[in-house]
Amino acid sequence: MSSPGDELVPLYDESGRPSGEVVTRREMRARNLRHAATAVVVRNSVGDVYVHRRTDTKDVFPGRHDFAAGGVLQVGEAPYDAAVREAEEELGVTGVPLEPLGEADYADDHTSYHAFCFTCVYDGPITWQAEEVAWGAWVPVAELRAMVEREEFVPDTLALLWPLDRSSS
Repeated sequence: MSSPGDELVPLYDESGRPSGEVVTRREMRARNLRHAATAVVVRNSVGDVYVHRRTDTKDVFPGRHDFAAGGVLQVGEAPYDAAVREAEEELGVTGVPLEPLGEADYADDHTSYHAFCFTCVYDGPITWQAEEVAWGAWVPVAELRAMVEREEFVPDTLALLWPLDRSSS
């Protein structure tokens, strides 16, 4: 069985498109190479957001809170398909359409990527992927605002998607 570090990852250029170069996930992380990733904000029908804490073994931002499921695009994978896969793998979210929120770029000392952002409404059971999620709960947006002030959240989700409801109080 191969390790996650052996997964092949397509690199992306500055215009947000595949460059044609493919490397292992391990090399992409070691050299902080620009790739593509998804982010899916999962909400329930009353508007709560599913917030989770990443496991301490994650390769980027271990142990931090997040309000988006997501991950790295694989070779030949369309962004929507990757988002569906990641939402299912991380949280068990299936059977609901994802709505695009747009594309953006993110880079810091740990990661550099072109983001494909989505949201969905899901009222089914949440099932964590044990390797990725250590804790999670449905959180009202007002409580999420307070959590963002007092807890450590992953900086990329904050940069790409925060605040969630700019027009609501």
